Amino acid sequence: MTMSIRVCIADDHLLMLAGIKRALEDAEEIDLVGVTQRGDEVMALVEQHRPDLVLLDGRMPGMDGIECLKLIKEHHPHIKVVMLSASEDATQVTQALAAGASAYIGKRINPGDLASALRQIVAGVVHHAGPAAAEAADQSSDLTERELTMLEAISRGLSTKAISRELWVSEKTVKFHLTNIYRKLGVHNRTGAMRYAFENGLIASPPPADESAVTA
Repeated sequence: MTMSIRVCIADDHLLMLAGIKRALEDAEEIDLVGVTQRGDEVMALVEQHRPDLVLLDGRMPGMDGIECLKLIKEHHPHIKVVMLSASEDATQVTQALAAGASAYIGKRINPGDLASALRQIVAGVVHHAGPAAAEAADQSSDLTERELTMLEAISRGLSTKAISRELWVSEKTVKFHLTNIYRKLGVHNRTGAMRYAFENGLIASPPPADESAVTA
């Protein structure tokens, strides 16, 4: 039996907090064990519940998200910490990752994708490409976070079925996202998407020279 991921949330916006709670409470294999609206209550929550992952807002009364992040990583380095912020400023992203955040997620994320993203983070699947790659994506393709994750997955040669299993979504959903990626990048297939992504610094590896080597 797969173990549930124990999650704590800290966010001072009641509406946002309610939405996050609803998205996670309805998700499989997510156990929401603690919630607070204050930064200075985060460590007490962590000590009490010992979660696998803490979801932090950037700005909270009592202590901001970055300071909370630093404290958590100092005392519990094994706990994954994810910043969930309305700001997607490259400087703030860099600061959070440098302080030990496992990921930085913008609040524009589809609520239905949040639980899947957290599972990937705990499993070590999600890799933040960094501000330079994010800027390239925003300026040239307007890819969403989920689409960037899909792009990274196909760059590793994963099939549609393998991506659906890894990201906890249906194959139909994978195909839907891939179609959107191709449209936004102005390409017609996986090889074209991978070539574009490599040339713009969105992925580290070039596409294979032989298009038949790209998994459908």
